[in-house]
Amino acid sequence: MVKSLIYAQSGGPTSVINASALGVIDEARKRGYKVYASIHGIDGVLGEKISDVDNEDEKQLRRLLVTPAAAFGSCRRKLPSFSDDGSPYAKILEVFKKLNVRIFVYNGGNDSMNTCAKLAEFFADNKYDCKVIGVPKTIDNDLVGTDHCPGFGSAAKFIATSCREIALDTAVYAHGRVTIVEIMGRDAGWLTAASALAGKENGPDLIYLPEKSFSPLIFAEKCREIFDKKQTCLVALSEGIRDEEGNYIGSYSQKESKDAFNNTQLGGVGAYLAAFLTSKFGIKTRAIELSLLQRCAAHVSSKTDVTEAYECGKKAVEAADSGKTGYMVSIKRLSSSPYLVEYGLTPLSLVSAGTTSVPDEFISPSGDYVTPAFLSYAAPLVRGECDVEYEDGLPLYAKLKNQPIKL
Repeated sequence: MVKSLIYAQSGGPTSVINASALGVIDEARKRGYKVYASIHGIDGVLGEKISDVDNEDEKQLRRLLVTPAAAFGSCRRKLPSFSDDGSPYAKILEVFKKLNVRIFVYNGGNDSMNTCAKLAEFFADNKYDCKVIGVPKTIDNDLVGTDHCPGFGSAAKFIATSCREIALDTAVYAHGRVTIVEIMGRDAGWLTAASALAGKENGPDLIYLPEKSFSPLIFAEKCREIFDKKQTCLVALSEGIRDEEGNYIGSYSQKESKDAFNNTQLGGVGAYLAAFLTSKFGIKTRAIELSLLQRCAAHVSSKTDVTEAYECGKKAVEAADSGKTGYMVSIKRLSSSPYLVEYGLTPLSLVSAGTTSVPDEFISPSGDYVTPAFLSYAAPLVRGECDVEYEDGLPLYAKLKNQPIKL
């Protein structure tokens, strides 16, 4: 029976996760593997919703390179420890044996890498020869063991572009307003920091990250000072900013809720602070929440990001085929100027153990902007434009059948 590989996507999508999928598919086929995709992540395996990638139109597969979102579907399932509940693992093993799966590639973030680590350990304990490799994916750029994450560069490019355009728009009136742009980032402020790539002249005046404690009163005073001088003020801030006690600023006006992984669901901090500013100083304000656009704006994808995402998919198959298991593909920066990287492997146990925050050297001493060191780090990641196919003025993206096979 031919050896096979199952690929799956998990967590929040990015605009380049499908480029990684294509990298996996191309390299697996090259090495003689039958390629399957699990529809909606690990849920697809548990529900026996597995598609045969060979059934997809080849032209549609080629479009994966520049298609946003998770083309094979995603999920947010957290597997229990197999010592506590072995039933989902038994089901996974049953499905893998039916299809002679010898490589499992999971494309996701921190929680997805935790799932990979559990599966790699389970297969080893049960003496089933299946290599498990994780492919990094997150716009948050907070995975341990890699210089940066596929997905971050394109999201950073969209954010910097949007902030530059917003800054130009808000500067047209003699008497303007304070505009607050709320950007994703619960614990790490990489995305918000990327707004600085727009430049000081046509970008944010103030940038606030969750790595530094936030005072609404100090924030309000700084906004008023800049507004009095310029008659406009643009602020970029992370949804996860907290006060000195560690309370989310966004929770000041709403009750916290949790997701499936016990993470606080955020949003609304920009609107809260805009209202706070208006009530305190009478300044006109506007809050803008970029929301899902940050992760799906493929029309401004970074070519660097797309290329690296594709390569990470290829490297995952290379590693597994050479006998490696229990690792995540990682990117190591060799130089920022000229920009050079190489690919390696990071143990999944290390990746799933924590997150990477923006270091102090990237944040200004005042805590309300970033340093030149951050700009040097981030600038290469947003470079280059992708060739996107258009029809009637709109981009064409991959449309897959994702038809489950009978097991």
